[in-house]
Amino acid sequence: MPVSVDPDTTVYAAGALLWRVEAGKIRVLLIHRERHGDYSLPKGKVDAGETLPETAVREVWEETGYRVALGAPLGFIDYVLPSGRPKEVHYWSCEIGEADYQAHEFRPNSEVDQLEWMSPKKALARLSYERDREVVQLLLDRIERGVARTFPIIALRHSKAVPPLSWPGDDDSRPLTARGKAQSEQIVPILRAYLPQRIVTSTAVRCRATIAPLAHEVGITPESVRALSQSASASDGAIRQVFDGILAARDAVVVCSHSPVMPEIVSSLAHATQTRLSGLSRQAMLSTAECSVMHVPSDDPSRGIVAAETHGPII
Repeated sequence: MPVSVDPDTTVYAAGALLWRVEAGKIRVLLIHRERHGDYSLPKGKVDAGETLPETAVREVWEETGYRVALGAPLGFIDYVLPSGRPKEVHYWSCEIGEADYQAHEFRPNSEVDQLEWMSPKKALARLSYERDREVVQLLLDRIERGVARTFPIIALRHSKAVPPLSWPGDDDSRPLTARGKAQSEQIVPILRAYLPQRIVTSTAVRCRATIAPLAHEVGITPESVRALSQSASASDGAIRQVFDGILAARDAVVVCSHSPVMPEIVSSLAHATQTRLSGLSRQAMLSTAECSVMHVPSDDPSRGIVAAETHGPII
């Protein structure tokens, strides 16, 4: 969700629960803050102009030194600050690979003086706040169900385009407006937070222009697929074939398409993952430059989508 900071309303923050596997055992990361004398999870307030995924990635980097890819969201906790203002903190699950763990060097900073990796049982006892224990418990529940390790499929609607009645060419050639170009730049940090490994797009100009800034930023050559175009016919099951291939690869992927195509995209993904379509209907209702991030179990996609979230530019 996009967030703008208003001093008279809720304080928004974001962070992550970092976890890894060591000799077959789960370890989670807690931070110690000397100034507060507490053990908690890395998090911080949303800066003006930021979205929640951006904040989570930035705060984890600033407090722990880890550059993470966001996994499935772990919901949010809310409480009232001493000032009387409500605060809402959103968390994501982030798995740390062995190579990143071994290469990591922590330097104490103004917020955090110590990092501690420990068993979930020890973490539940060490955490200073009950609300943080709820986040750890949700991850443990997913681990027990075998769905903690996921990869994201990000369905992105193209940015604002020139209206059909204002464009002399065919539908596929419609370009982005000035606002659409700005939206395409602003969604880059949101999409980058999930570290996409592939970009798949409709052949339409407005879709290819939407993902161009992201492709340049992450150094990925987009794959243009005619079946994702608004002017293509989906009656032959071509979109389902696209998603069968995406699920087989199990890569983090951004799929850019059009509003009329989104229901078929969501339906195809629901069918391929054996997820109830009724639980995903909201994910097909996107404004321009909005994206639905659907997290699929890496070990067995047929276990169903673990979590879904929607984000978009602030402007």
